[in-house]
Amino acid sequence: MLDFHRADLARLAGRDRLRVLAPQRGKDFASNDYLGLASSPRLAAAIARAVEDGVPVGSGGSRLLRGNHPEHEALETQAAAFFGAESSLYFSSGYTANVAILATLPQRGDLIVHDALVHASMHEGMRLSRAQAVPVAHNDAGAFEDAIRAWRASGGTGTPWIAVESLYSMDGDTAPLADLTAIAERHDAMLIVDEAHATGVFGERGQGLSSPGERVVTLHTCGKAMGCEGALVAGPAILRDYLVNRGRGFIFSTAPSPLMARGVCEALRMLADEPERRAALHARIALAGERLARHGASASGTPIMPLILRDNGRTMRAAQALQARGFDIRGIRPPTVPVGAARLRLSITLNIEEADITALDDALSEVLA
Repeated sequence: MLDFHRADLARLAGRDRLRVLAPQRGKDFASNDYLGLASSPRLAAAIARAVEDGVPVGSGGSRLLRGNHPEHEALETQAAAFFGAESSLYFSSGYTANVAILATLPQRGDLIVHDALVHASMHEGMRLSRAQAVPVAHNDAGAFEDAIRAWRASGGTGTPWIAVESLYSMDGDTAPLADLTAIAERHDAMLIVDEAHATGVFGERGQGLSSPGERVVTLHTCGKAMGCEGALVAGPAILRDYLVNRGRGFIFSTAPSPLMARGVCEALRMLADEPERRAALHARIALAGERLARHGASASGTPIMPLILRDNGRTMRAAQALQARGFDIRGIRPPTVPVGAARLRLSITLNIEEADITALDDALSEVLA
């Protein structure tokens, strides 16, 4: 009994791929709390006021039963205006939202062309979808167009759906969104953009890297730069209504906390009201690019700087050595990244100071020597 599970865990350990839960410890070079909002006094005060106002912690049910709360609807109205979309829909997590988008919106006879490096949640949604899914080379806009043309030439008559991340969570590079938008226009396609790591970090008000439009569906997670929890899907109202009626991940999930919805509303206001946070973050990103690139870290101009060490064992030993020196840095191994691409994922946030980046530079010189 359970012999398979025991043996599988042993195999993972033998390949330096066994995962364990580790506590938060040391300087934050690991989180996605890019703007430091998760522990901000302003956000905490907004939650405290909501509690005083009687906003419940739990929703009590799915949105289609008694779980629909005025706080959810207020957030969705505010978020649609913030992201320049016709409508938005609040989900309990980015994973759930991505699965619902890909499993629900593309139909049988459609085509999903996706970047090979999109998040696992997108892959899970495509696995559940009735549409055909085709991967293409990372950030190769021409490959997306070639795939659509080949599908049309073979008799495809449905709608093409292009699925990408605006900012890739493990490589720190950005998608060619202008080219992909033009391709969507030429081929009467829809564009799905996961803005998880760009929301709050890029855009004039922190709205991300994509441009709203009738062909665009965007996902904005609330647990990264917004410092809260959940995810917002923004796009045409007809697709919001379709997710409410057909999206199993929405229909059969308990609604997110109304208290958290109030918090996300405040986080959106903070993105607009406090552009100095983005300016300070980008200054730290620039410094990290100068100091850490000499060790092989990718100076991408984004908060995500991978330092690829390739070997699983070396990667985890380096992470442990850095943790012992007071830096919370995690090793990333397959299957999260391709085999032979194990890395330290260095994340730049406002939870660190410039002096911490300098200290990490010195530590990397010792650890990687």
